[in-house]
Amino acid sequence: MEYSHLVTLSGASASRRRVAPAARSQPRLRRRGRRPALVIGELNVDLIAAGLERAPQLGMEIEARTFEMVLGSASAIFASGLCRLGHPVSFVGKVGDDYFGELCRSELSARGIDTSRVRTATGVSTGVTLCLSTQRDRAQVTYLGAIAELRYSDLPANVFDGFAHLHLSCFALQKGLRPAFAKLLSAAKRRGLSTSFDPNSTLIGETRKQALKLLGHVDVLFLNELEAAQLTGQRSAESAARELSTRVTRAVVKLGRKGALACRKGVVLSVPGKRIRALDTTGAGDSFAAGYISAFLEDQSEIECLTQANACGALSTQAVGGTAAQPNQAELRQFLLQGPGSKRAPTQARKHP
Repeated sequence: MEYSHLVTLSGASASRRRVAPAARSQPRLRRRGRRPALVIGELNVDLIAAGLERAPQLGMEIEARTFEMVLGSASAIFASGLCRLGHPVSFVGKVGDDYFGELCRSELSARGIDTSRVRTATGVSTGVTLCLSTQRDRAQVTYLGAIAELRYSDLPANVFDGFAHLHLSCFALQKGLRPAFAKLLSAAKRRGLSTSFDPNSTLIGETRKQALKLLGHVDVLFLNELEAAQLTGQRSAESAARELSTRVTRAVVKLGRKGALACRKGVVLSVPGKRIRALDTTGAGDSFAAGYISAFLEDQSEIECLTQANACGALSTQAVGGTAAQPNQAELRQFLLQGPGSKRAPTQARKHP
């Protein structure tokens, strides 16, 4: 569901063709009574070649069943999933002064996400990720562009006002903001916000050391199996979660088709994966995190949080791109009522929001 290979490119550019500018609305801090969330993170478009029969190799050509250009980035996919579930969400990020940047802003706004704090960087292009997706996994090639330009100084002084939760993601790619992750998380905690962190990164060397320093300010830590092993040195996901639960309030490990587990105060709980035929796994782990945080913010039990997260992650694989098949509350309930033995075939992407 979650593991990816990341390669950073040294240059890319986006067309200067214009899209309709998004409305610059102010944050809406109440929506159906659900707690509002703030996402500070990266923005990019995803260029997705999906339905590959096997992973590509250098020097060889393979065919893709579908190709799409969609809103990307782990942070944006999480924000979209949480908003789709009824939570008011505001996004803080940076894009280039180009078509891709306007596309990111417009797509977020169309989904009901406040974009008044998305800034435009001059002289740099919006980030781009090339996604190569099979039914089981995906590989990614990313050009950072404006992703690396977001810094702590870009954030307004009252950035936490009116929010109940802060989510941070994509640790390695956010090179400008990464030194301030600990400051952001600790400041949010002092202001009474709950926090979640999903590295979405290879956690080795200095990146691993920096990530470990953040954990004391994290309520919910999301990792895939590889990240959990890299961060702790433990071979099993359960052992890694137990170790991490001494540093964070809840350690959640995403296991893809096998489901997920979470550890709180040394107690490990797990749920099996959903049987579903995936079309594209791009962003499934971010939709999983959105489903979990939605339940978490509604004070649901750990098992309920994991069950809802699994369902959101599974449903998100039913269309190309990370956001097109994210469920609302009614769709989520219907899927959960189908039972663990049911299967669901990929469906056509819906019109947002």
